[in-house]
Amino acid sequence: MKCRGIRGATTVDTNTGEDILTAAKELLQEMIQANGVEEEDIASIHFTTTPDLNATFPAAAARQLGLAQVPMLCGHEMNVPRSLPMCLRILVLINTEKSAEKIVHTYIKGARELRSGSGYKEGSPEGK
Repeated sequence: MKCRGIRGATTVDTNTGEDILTAAKELLQEMIQANGVEEEDIASIHFTTTPDLNATFPAAAARQLGLAQVPMLCGHEMNVPRSLPMCLRILVLINTEKSAEKIVHTYIKGARELRSGSGYKEGSPEGK
């Protein structure tokens, strides 16, 4: 069994706890559903926000969804000039038999632009 990462990103309307939690729940639910993930398959979840989002910890959204036993970590993205503002990213590490090509990465709302054109926004971590 391999440990694979599922990437996801979304934008948040305002820097409020409610908006951050709503956005995190929506994105995390889509990521889990698109990949058929069960809680026992999740090794860990890493949440990051751009520095303009600091009203609450987005990991609280996962706890509200019932992911009580999953290790989680929150942090801020680098403050790169001209990068997408108000952006929340999630990396879910799962134990799976799926190949990397079968993993579905989820980009919603304003974060869709991170995956448009050549596939990556200049200066974004997805460009690595």
